[in-house]
Amino acid sequence: MTDSTDIAIVGSGINSLVAAAELAMAGKRVCLIERADRLGGFIHSAERTLPGFIHDSFSSWHPLFVSGGAYQALGSELHARGLEYCNSDGAVTASVAADPKTGQHRTVVAHRDPEVTAAALQANGDDGAYLAMLEDLGRNAGTIFGAFGAELRSFREVLTIAAGALRRGKVKGTEGFVRDSVMSGRNYLRSRFNGWQTDQLWSPWLLHAGLGPDQATGGVMLPVMALSMHSFGLPVVKGGASNFIAAFEALLRDKGVRIMLDTEAEEILVDSKGAMGVRTSNGLVSARTVLANVSPQALYSKLLRQPPAGLAEAAARYQNGRGAMQIHLALDKPVQWLDPRLDSVPLVHLSNGSDSTAIACAQAEAGLLPTEPTVVVGQQCVLDPTRAPAGKATLWLQLQEVPFSPVADAAGALAVDGGWTQELKERYMERVLSRLEQFAPGTRASVLAWDILAPTDLAAENPNAVNGDPYGGSAELFQNLLWRPFPEAANHKTPVKGLWHIGASTHPGPGLSGGSGHLVAQKLK
Repeated sequence: MTDSTDIAIVGSGINSLVAAAELAMAGKRVCLIERADRLGGFIHSAERTLPGFIHDSFSSWHPLFVSGGAYQALGSELHARGLEYCNSDGAVTASVAADPKTGQHRTVVAHRDPEVTAAALQANGDDGAYLAMLEDLGRNAGTIFGAFGAELRSFREVLTIAAGALRRGKVKGTEGFVRDSVMSGRNYLRSRFNGWQTDQLWSPWLLHAGLGPDQATGGVMLPVMALSMHSFGLPVVKGGASNFIAAFEALLRDKGVRIMLDTEAEEILVDSKGAMGVRTSNGLVSARTVLANVSPQALYSKLLRQPPAGLAEAAARYQNGRGAMQIHLALDKPVQWLDPRLDSVPLVHLSNGSDSTAIACAQAEAGLLPTEPTVVVGQQCVLDPTRAPAGKATLWLQLQEVPFSPVADAAGALAVDGGWTQELKERYMERVLSRLEQFAPGTRASVLAWDILAPTDLAAENPNAVNGDPYGGSAELFQNLLWRPFPEAANHKTPVKGLWHIGASTHPGPGLSGGSGHLVAQKLK
């Protein structure tokens, strides 16, 4: 069977959904090809533990989406089809740790109101420095977010961004801003703050961008994340992330998008004129424009049987980042923290900042199970009580410093010879829960059921998560911004006419902004 369409899109993650919706609304005939039996990639929710307990299976928080261009274009259409967000006007994120000198617990909380957040910083001058950090970013927001939404290898687009900066009078101080931007998060914070609080609060957030505290560009990503949460909070989808996909699916079907589920894209077909379609497990989809939301390895070594010279070799050298792990818990009661302020915070990190997080990153990079992992504690029920039966709660634990193929345990306590067996997953979960128990005693006893996703499970669920990396490849500077995924193919428009590359492995990188899908859709309308 052969079907003809204007645009074929391989994969159905956030960037594919955004592109399909925007292009269909512009009158294009679009076909969406997805190997799984559902849309959404790493956006999904389900009763993973017990009936009545709704867990966001992979991603959960949507500040990047609601602050981006895709939401501006599609938000009203999605809300009209049932999308509803739950958010906080007060505390938004926090970090808790044991003081490395005294052992006493120390907590720092960020609120939607940046002045409330700054006022709680204890070191001399840090309150003013915090507000100055956000003001600096605000003055340069047009340049930063313009770069996130542009083809950085396009001279015309970069010139447009530069011209905008000139019109806004941003020439003075540009060198200092660029210097700060390419700093690591640790060095950026050291250069601006005297106390420990901003480091403990924001350094762990770099993990959500596929970075670590000592990797370049943390100096721009860290204030971007802070500003995003002050401005937009940490919205979650009411009733679970699958309702986000349901709204998108309704929009796509209303606009005539053909959705092919349970369909494997086997080859992108090319002739002398360029892309001519996609051969799938359910027939040929003929299209002169193809968007591939896949890893570089899959695009240039599998889907293109005769890729342009050198690209298969470059894709093979593309480096994926650390693996990730998730633990979903059904609790008999909400978590009760020793510091009661944390009871109402949607997302809490267990980390003392750059130091403990950098150690855990280094251990994972060396193939070791970290001794003290940074634990992301998502309390979605704080925002959305419908996620669990009355009086009970869910917990979403994420670990972003985990090796795909562990070679040893940094603590010397766990055997890893068999890889991520069920026994190893559960024993490592106990280490994580013991770490949580330090700050919220009684949590382990309240666990009714659990479900664990190791890096190997993530890779099996989504082939774009190569080696269990959910961020589409390391976001270190050498393969980020104008070098993402690699210099030989850093534009979304590939050397094959009509073929475009989108997704987390392309600029602007990982996250739920839908940025690459929106950018390419704007070019193809």
